[in-house]
Amino acid sequence: MSFVMYVVLISFVLGLVAVASNPSPYFAALGLVVVAGMGCGVLVGHGGPFLSLVLFLIYLGGMLVVFAYSAALAAEPYPETWGSRPVLVYMGFYVVGVILASVVCGGGWYETSWVVVDEFGGFSVFRGDIEGVALMYSSGGWMLLISGWVLLLALFVVLELTRGLSRGALRAI
Repeated sequence: MSFVMYVVLISFVLGLVAVASNPSPYFAALGLVVVAGMGCGVLVGHGGPFLSLVLFLIYLGGMLVVFAYSAALAAEPYPETWGSRPVLVYMGFYVVGVILASVVCGGGWYETSWVVVDEFGGFSVFRGDIEGVALMYSSGGWMLLISGWVLLLALFVVLELTRGLSRGALRAI
């Protein structure tokens, strides 16, 4: 299990490097989807499968909207790819920075400190993620409703800002 977590965490960091080093929104959106998937993989590895599924579906819906807007606003005929020289230089700098930061700050972190939520399952009646889901819908139900309305309002604000002089997504026919 620790090998799978190593692969997921390394893929997570490489996805973040791909997003940070890429100037084109097309490839950055793909990197963000990879980062979302690997982050949800980390949550699954630590005992939260339902929470990771909900986060992944919500994040993919948001990324669909962001990708549509960034693709509509970026009119590059030949965007920079991950194999081009400037992007590879940026990726190299970011990978070296991540390695240096992990060497400097990595003291005391070992794989034995990763504790899964359900490791002590024999001592409890409920699973760890089910308690969180019940709390999210009981105490945080209003916050979920307000967050949904705020996201809808933000969608309309972005549509209005990117509309321009009646040349956009909300033009009168």
